[in-house]
Amino acid sequence: MTERPKRADARRNAENLLAAAARVFVRSGVDAPIRDIAGEAVVGTATIYRHYPTRADLVIAVYRHQVEACAEAGPALLAAESSPHTALARWMELFADFLVTKHGLAAALGSEDPQFAALHAYFVERLVPVCADLLAAAVAAGEIGSGVGAYELMRGAGNLCIGAGDDPRYDARRLVGILVAGLRTA
Repeated sequence: MTERPKRADARRNAENLLAAAARVFVRSGVDAPIRDIAGEAVVGTATIYRHYPTRADLVIAVYRHQVEACAEAGPALLAAESSPHTALARWMELFADFLVTKHGLAAALGSEDPQFAALHAYFVERLVPVCADLLAAAVAAGEIGSGVGAYELMRGAGNLCIGAGDDPRYDARRLVGILVAGLRTA
């Protein structure tokens, strides 16, 4: 039996719940009380448990939702921006934001919970091709050289984002912007 697509209001409610959970996870970590997430989403705790029976289910859903949002942004930026390099730069800003705000999820993802094991592979499989498409478009436009691979660029950005932590003086997004600007050919 095939699953029926969600109604528009059900999709909006799910989006709202995942966005609220992400905000709470960023503020308080993945061990934040479910009642805090329910309050942020303006739903009852039973609603959260109905959709996500365990905390791991909710963490995984938030992570996957945010990976999807980042993946979908790539083609949209390429279509909307004035140049492929600008689209790449904007996408890398979103990618940096994604990485920096994942500090709450990082503890869970680094845990021994087997439910989290496949998430890194999902992240790589979903986002590396998006970055590769953006890089290829910028190379084809003559805006950057062809020597940098998507995984390499994403790994470099990731390493810059690690330093963010709780230091308000550390601007990972700015550093990633410098990295991307350094790709320019002229």
